[in-house]
Amino acid sequence: MEMFDTEVLEVTETQITEQKEKSIVVYNDDVNTFDFVIETLMRYCGHASEQAVQCTYLIHYKGKCAVKNGSYRSLKPICEALLESGLTAKIETN
Repeated sequence: MEMFDTEVLEVTETQITEQKEKSIVVYNDDVNTFDFVIETLMRYCGHASEQAVQCTYLIHYKGKCAVKNGSYRSLKPICEALLESGLTAKIETN
């Protein structure tokens, strides 16, 4: 008769932390022109012309607009580029 070694595998729960989606919010200012904001959103956020125009109007008339959604890691370099270009922006939790 053969003897088999029996291994007991211990299953441990791994806690997965839920990552909340974030947004880059751009705020209105009295410095940048509509054309500059539109071009900047197209360049750094990948917006089509129409989307950039709509966001720019929301920024102007509502005071702010969420221009890009995603993880903090993906948004950070985009937000930094917007800030370096002269826009007022920050990453916020949705």
